[in-house]
Amino acid sequence: MARGPTTQENADEIVLPLHAEEIAVAKERVVTGRVRIATVTREREELVDELLTREDVEIERRPVGTLVERAPAVRRRGDTIIIPMVEEVLTVTRRLMVKEEIRIRLVHRKEKSRQRVTLRRQEAIIDRIPAATRGPPA
Repeated sequence: MARGPTTQENADEIVLPLHAEEIAVAKERVVTGRVRIATVTREREELVDELLTREDVEIERRPVGTLVERAPAVRRRGDTIIIPMVEEVLTVTRRLMVKEEIRIRLVHRKEKSRQRVTLRRQEAIIDRIPAATRGPPA
């Protein structure tokens, strides 16, 4: 009885050699391209048309000439602040006399304003740069 490389007979027993294939998997990093990002600032002029509120101060000096026992306090009437100015006056007796008052009044005005303003905005510019062609591994 001839024995071959693939089978072996022994009484009722047949032995078959088994073959298995194995595979090894590895990862490799491959550059497929690049990305370049740049920012660009663009400007544009725009007309702004708004109603502005403005506050001015008017100062008025008003003579008073009133004798007082003590200096009056600073007071306010509406939009006007009144600051009494006193001086000592020589008489037979010394008394305080309000020489003048300084009145400061807040004046509210509204005026239309038109101005050209420059507005800036950034944009992103993205360029894809492909990688050099890659040949088979050596």
